[in-house]
Amino acid sequence: MRASKIVLGIAFLMITLTFSAQNKQQISIESLLTDMVDRDAVARFPEANFKLKQESSYNRASKTPSEPEGWFNNHDYNKEEKPEDHNFIRTEEKNGQKEWVLMDHVGPGAIVRTWMPFLSAQEPNTDIIIKVYLDGSDKPVLEGNMLGLLDGTGLIPYPLAHQSLRSAVSFFPIPYAKGCKITTSKKPFFYQFTYRAYDDLTPIKTFTKADFDKALPLTKEVGDLLLNPRSTTIGETISLSGKVATKKEKSIILPEGHAAIKELTLKLDDYKNPEITRTVVLKIEFDGQQTVWCPIGDFFGSGIGLNPVNGWYTSVSGDGTMTSRWVMPYQKSGKISVINLGKKSIKVDLKATVGAWEWDDDSMYFNAAWNGQYPVATRPFSDWNYVTLKGRGVYVGDALTVMNPVKRWWGEGDEKIWVDGEDFPSIFGTGTEDYYAYSWGGKSTDFYEHPFHAQPKCNVYNKLNRKPQGTKGKNTSGYSTETRTRALDVMPFSSALQLDMEVWSWTDCEMGYGVGVYWYGDRETTSNRVNKEKEVLNVPPLPKDFPNNKK
Repeated sequence: MRASKIVLGIAFLMITLTFSAQNKQQISIESLLTDMVDRDAVARFPEANFKLKQESSYNRASKTPSEPEGWFNNHDYNKEEKPEDHNFIRTEEKNGQKEWVLMDHVGPGAIVRTWMPFLSAQEPNTDIIIKVYLDGSDKPVLEGNMLGLLDGTGLIPYPLAHQSLRSAVSFFPIPYAKGCKITTSKKPFFYQFTYRAYDDLTPIKTFTKADFDKALPLTKEVGDLLLNPRSTTIGETISLSGKVATKKEKSIILPEGHAAIKELTLKLDDYKNPEITRTVVLKIEFDGQQTVWCPIGDFFGSGIGLNPVNGWYTSVSGDGTMTSRWVMPYQKSGKISVINLGKKSIKVDLKATVGAWEWDDDSMYFNAAWNGQYPVATRPFSDWNYVTLKGRGVYVGDALTVMNPVKRWWGEGDEKIWVDGEDFPSIFGTGTEDYYAYSWGGKSTDFYEHPFHAQPKCNVYNKLNRKPQGTKGKNTSGYSTETRTRALDVMPFSSALQLDMEVWSWTDCEMGYGVGVYWYGDRETTSNRVNKEKEVLNVPPLPKDFPNNKK
């Protein structure tokens, strides 16, 4: 049965990739769905030039870092009695009915991610109607409940849309040739619409309900693939097994010539000490240049400790096997090393499946780096830099682990992302948890996972220790790990990218921050990240009153 599923999956991919090659000149629902599960495509600079942009309910008082009071304003929702907090574009009247305009993009594009929270933290419902108008039409192509339309319980099936922790999230692509306007029937609360803004004259087949229905079989196949990422079996397997002494590293050499790592697995013999996922570092060099230096917990999305989670690009199983399915091409040579910065020797089993790759001008190197800091003061409010990149590339994901010393919620901060020297971030969010696709973070302390985002650990809860239903309280102390990886919402940049996350806690305290960041780039593309061995060993301590804290 398993073998037949793998054969069917390979056959499906071959059919869809052929379809993509034949129709690459036109962007459509089908082509975008196919791209969503084409990992090879992410390793090449996009052929159809676009910028990733976002409309959100960020507070409009945020104008410049030189004005901290406005820049860190947390009122990213709408209050009728406070016009300065009207975080939407405008209102219109249509057939005697008022509509709130949340997005109004003129030009070719495609919506690739939507996020809205439950309007009440306790109830997954709303009576607000959302409408999507395309190409200047006065009739919406999509219309329905603001949550139900986009949470996997309505028109768009799971997992392309789903209920995350207290939010509705959709990754179903909605392409349009001339423009897109999104409105609501009542004053909106929080919202994010992430979209691709393509170059003018990019050929796009605008979304229609008929095309949506026609694409449903493909939608199901894509959803099944996302939920059941399959191991790569085509290629040469290179292995490393043995002990790595403290302060030492062991390496394997990859086959020479044009090739790509298609899958990488790593397993340690012992995870009893949760800090081992921070003190064991993965290093990869391609064509004589280091592109990966990242603790394994941050690289695979486990955070500090073994926290099982399953995603499209990376997975961590309960037996300790960590899997990466990022495609990592190179031209001449490759080398994978495991570094042990801990105080005890470790036993490691590592396998890399290396397959064929045709290198061209759009091929890019995979990069992963780490930034960590402890302590991080929460007052005054500040922006904490994930990474700053110079050159050409595509940003594809990150995994954040924080240590919160108090029970109160720590993640009110907004993401701010500048691309190619913008004066103002083209991506300005509404909260750390919103960036990681859930909401009401102070109450959402349970494990959750989705192919493109997850919360593998929060407080004492993970996949092996779920939060009991009905548990009251909002304790977010201890380690929390949040992951987000990107497919259609990758962020291409031609000259620069800067990603900052606000440090915005409800408590004046000192936190710990650590983040793994992933991108593809040309050989000349640089980052501001350096190997921080000293900071890797500076693991933020758990609060003294934390359960089972032995320190």
